[in-house]
Amino acid sequence: MPEATLAELFERNARHAESIPEDYFDAVQSGQMPAVVSVCCSDSRVSQEGMWDVDEPGWLFTAGNIGNQVRDRYDGREVVSGDVLYPIRFTDTRLAAVVGHTGCGAVTATLERVRSDEQTLLPEGIEKRVETLRPIVEAGLDDDRISDDETAGVIDQLVEYNVDRQVEFLRAADSIPDSTTVVGFVYDFQGVYGDALGRCYLVNYDGETSAEALRTVVPDRFESHVDRLVA
Repeated sequence: MPEATLAELFERNARHAESIPEDYFDAVQSGQMPAVVSVCCSDSRVSQEGMWDVDEPGWLFTAGNIGNQVRDRYDGREVVSGDVLYPIRFTDTRLAAVVGHTGCGAVTATLERVRSDEQTLLPEGIEKRVETLRPIVEAGLDDDRISDDETAGVIDQLVEYNVDRQVEFLRAADSIPDSTTVVGFVYDFQGVYGDALGRCYLVNYDGETSAEALRTVVPDRFESHVDRLVA
């Protein structure tokens, strides 16, 4: 079991502070206008700044939670999570990326919940996230395009299916301006989509999910970065 100490946190932050140039924050001292809001699963193996090669402040607005979910509940209604909505409404961000990842623990836990006869409650905050994923997983299992033959295979198919549903929710939300482009990716660190570990595979572009059509919206050199498990 890895152990972290307060001293280690200070040491890591000291290396960060010592490594950045003096003008590192100059352009963002008075505000921010990030180009992208990235909604990723809060998994220690999946670094949002790392996957998008971000080494400057102000370019990426990061939102993360269990299962890369974009919705929340307010006054009894499903609404776009404020973590996602804030940069879109207040910093002129016009590109939203929903990023799932292979082997997602949240999808795995929800699948186990759906399949189990014993409904042992998880801690409340985790229970909330699993229960909001549950209808998506149930719908995915009922979708003829998803094969339930192998547990590992179905998990990654459901990861992709969940990305599609999160993109769909954002695109349908009245609070999201029509000028916002919403894209869906799956971050692959297990070689499910190909041999390039750490690659983000485009699986959805503004609701388009055909791999053939998706390849037409990316530069030719990135066609291999487009793939889908759920045809």
